Amino acid sequence: MMVFVCVLPLFMCCGGIARAQTAGGEAEIPPRGMSAERLKKDWGVGGWIWGPQTYDKQTCRLWRSFEIPAGAEVEFARVRISVDNGYRLMIDGREVGTGSDWRSITEYDLGHMLKAGRHVIAVEGFNDNREAGMQFGLNIRLKDGPVMNVFSDESWRIVPAGESGWESQRDAPPHWGRAVKSESRLVRGQVWVGRIPTMLVKVEVPPPAKIGFWQSGWVQAVLWVGIAFAVLFSLRLMARLAVQSKSQELLNRERARIARDIHDELGARLTELALEGEVIQTEVPSGSPVAHKLEALCEKARAVSGVMDEVVWMVNSKRDTLLDFSTYVCKNTQRFLAATPIRCRLDVDADLPQIPFELPVRRSLLLAVREAINNAAKYSAATELFLRIHRRGNELVVTVEDNGAGFDPALADSDRNGLTNLKTRMDEMGGRCLISASPGEGCRVDFHVPLSRQARLKALSGAEARNPLATEQRLVTLPISDPAKEAT
Repeated sequence: MMVFVCVLPLFMCCGGIARAQTAGGEAEIPPRGMSAERLKKDWGVGGWIWGPQTYDKQTCRLWRSFEIPAGAEVEFARVRISVDNGYRLMIDGREVGTGSDWRSITEYDLGHMLKAGRHVIAVEGFNDNREAGMQFGLNIRLKDGPVMNVFSDESWRIVPAGESGWESQRDAPPHWGRAVKSESRLVRGQVWVGRIPTMLVKVEVPPPAKIGFWQSGWVQAVLWVGIAFAVLFSLRLMARLAVQSKSQELLNRERARIARDIHDELGARLTELALEGEVIQTEVPSGSPVAHKLEALCEKARAVSGVMDEVVWMVNSKRDTLLDFSTYVCKNTQRFLAATPIRCRLDVDADLPQIPFELPVRRSLLLAVREAINNAAKYSAATELFLRIHRRGNELVVTVEDNGAGFDPALADSDRNGLTNLKTRMDEMGGRCLISASPGEGCRVDFHVPLSRQARLKALSGAEARNPLATEQRLVTLPISDPAKEAT
């Protein structure tokens, strides 16, 4: 705050009737003292007022309201105040300033605070000892309107101790008492002296800070509520994630146990059965019809043992990666084509990552690739077959291509070639199956599978929108083809 001090001539303070000046600004005056009109004219304040009683260490709360006419614009507004001994001044509940020397009148510029409407003046005065009182004057000049004045007089109300919110209360309750005039003359020995101000101090009041809408109470409340909901939502997600992680860990342990049991128990028993059949074959005469049946039985046992190895690979949670899938598909293809005149050529990315590849997806893709290779071995009369496995962004592309006789897809028997099964399996996992073939130029089958779960769900939702039966078909097919669920 900037403070300006003005000292008026003493003869003006005394109204031209002072006989002498004493220390502390007290002048010996006639008993009639200084009139209220001269105080208003010379100092812009009313007479001294206080509560009905005066005592040492007293706090007196004075209250007054006024109203600026609707539509009026304030051009100038100032407050002048002095309290014996100290005060705290508030306008509409906002503290404007404080003071502690009754000899100086403090002036506050309130032009930026007052608008049209009802306003409240609240003064909390403190009396240290002996006499007490308050001098007050509010001068308001309206644009194209009258001048308004509020002075200290008997219209002020005295607020009892213990009242709360009185600084901004618009109306005074009936039990609030009235202020009374306080003596403006003091007796010092045998001499009457008057409490006359000696200086004027101007204090600049800063304008109220502009509060943006983001600083308002309702915005803060909405923000805190939003933060609370976000925290609760995050905690809920963390709890669900913890439960899912624990469930997934338990599921992986159970899958590993099932894989070990299948390999150690069923696999060993099947191998033992095949070996016993081979031993019995050596004891049977070569021309006996039983020998052929035993040989067929041993072949079936070895075939079942191979299928069992495949089931173990699928169930084993330690093989749930893209790299493991690629390795297994390549080995399986080479083993299958070893008994055929078709030469197998592999084209696989060398940097396939060990990212998770879910059991239902890799199982469906493995069966689809095997179906395509089986069709090529049975119907294409090819001499070479290319197996390509590449990662393109967030998608895995597996290609089965042969140099065989080819066919016309429009004329092909879809049931015999299993084309419907290939596309159905890809639709179930949110992927695509693209078949390119022509007579005499071989056949190419491309399987496109999204690697992320979100991409697969998005693709599935698109398929359901195109085909309302896709959801029902997926719900019926997936549980049957999910070994993890069957094992559980």
